[in-house]
Amino acid sequence: SPYPPGDSRAICAYAARHLQRAGYAVETLARREGVESVVARLGAGRPALAFNAHVDTVAVGEAGAWRSDPFQATVADGRLYGLGASNCKASMAVQLWLAEEVARCGGPVRGELVFAFVGDEERLGPDGSSYLREIGKLVPDILVLGAPTENHLITAERGVLWAKVTSTGRAAHAGEPAAGDNAILRAMRLLAALQADLAPRLAARRAGAMLSTMNIGMIRGGHNANVVPSACSFEIDRRLLPDETVAQAFAELEAVLEGAGEPAGSYGVELLTGTNGFAAPRDGPGIAALAAAIEGERGEAARFIDAVGVSDGRYYADDGIEIVNFGPGGGLEGHAANESVALSELIEAALVLRRMVAALLGLGG
Repeated sequence: SPYPPGDSRAICAYAARHLQRAGYAVETLARREGVESVVARLGAGRPALAFNAHVDTVAVGEAGAWRSDPFQATVADGRLYGLGASNCKASMAVQLWLAEEVARCGGPVRGELVFAFVGDEERLGPDGSSYLREIGKLVPDILVLGAPTENHLITAERGVLWAKVTSTGRAAHAGEPAAGDNAILRAMRLLAALQADLAPRLAARRAGAMLSTMNIGMIRGGHNANVVPSACSFEIDRRLLPDETVAQAFAELEAVLEGAGEPAGSYGVELLTGTNGFAAPRDGPGIAALAAAIEGERGEAARFIDAVGVSDGRYYADDGIEIVNFGPGGGLEGHAANESVALSELIEAALVLRRMVAALLGLGG
């Protein structure tokens, strides 16, 4: 199920069959054709404990760099190799096992257990977890996202804002550039203002090891060297600390650009997408139960680590729920040739999550 195109129909059908056989109430949902998600429920009431893993992967990339077939699960030297082995099909496998194990034990004694296997994550798109939240199909009290954390815990995550700035000018012949108004030069002045004004502010902001950052990731402008360009655009990635909001960060960006002194109407700024970050309390019932399960299985205290990227937890950042990322695999293993995960981490993750469910919901058997 690589993206592009991100077609998740076959793997969602696979998951749905397993979950239906185990006795779950299963729905397959899609806003966009080909991008399906599966939601399965067992039990009822509160708390609602949800497990989430995305079913899509990145593309294979350079096929010649793989030492095994990326679309086959290959086991060697205690590791499982294949596309998505670490990000994020290891967690999907663990969660499918957990769903079947809880059902074998008679289901939860109290509350509702939910499994959501979603598409559209690698595209950072709106048609997976975001869609399930939007239509009320995934409304948990505790949300455990399967992520390659090496079975450590991520309970805080930065928000993300993408913005596009477009500068305009007037075309002219390059032999007489003064007759035109160069949009690329205007964009350069706007970028200089961001670097001089906004960058130092962000450098002073941090929450523990998390940084507030800005990256200029793309610039487009002009169509020929002998023409003064009439348009130029650049795109910005802002990572926000949990106490920064998308609305505040976008307003700050607009104010800095306005301070650059360019004429009114000579540029525009557009919010492409944005979600706030989150910081869940480590002493909440869900995270405390998961940390205790790790300690009980491993014999040592759970480790809390920092996130570099973003997860689908960002769609629930403003819902006042517990959000935690946990799963086998390492962040450096994903999105690379010869992606792999240690079998020992798969087993440990499965047993940890079983302990967590037993502590929070009880097991009928």
